[in-house]
Amino acid sequence: MTIRDGEDAAAAAARISRGPRPADIIARRDAVVGGGGPAGAAAGADSATDAPPYDPLRLCIYATIAALGWLLGPLALTVFAVIGFAGYWRAWRGGLKRSRCWLRDTRLVLLYLGVLAAAGAAGIVLFVVQLVS
Repeated sequence: MTIRDGEDAAAAAARISRGPRPADIIARRDAVVGGGGPAGAAAGADSATDAPPYDPLRLCIYATIAALGWLLGPLALTVFAVIGFAGYWRAWRGGLKRSRCWLRDTRLVLLYLGVLAAAGAAGIVLFVVQLVS
């Protein structure tokens, strides 16, 4: 950011210290993405009304994980719990103390994932025992 025409140094310093305007951020984002807002937008349309619709990607992810869990049973539970435990363990060792997970405390999340992994392993053992006998 530089001093604009007719602007003194104090006014420029005050403007710069306030940070960029939201319109500047949106203009930069549109320039990086490819300009002109969302694909298919009418020429000259207001970019505020051209916002893309909400994409509930997380819901699709949750449904896919549930389907895999239903199909693969205890094996899927164990795999996802171990992957989650490894990720949270690494984050905890890196200094994460509060998680965005519902349990909040990283140690509680680790305990929860450990219990899930143990339950999945017990389910695998029970399945193998039933299969063998």
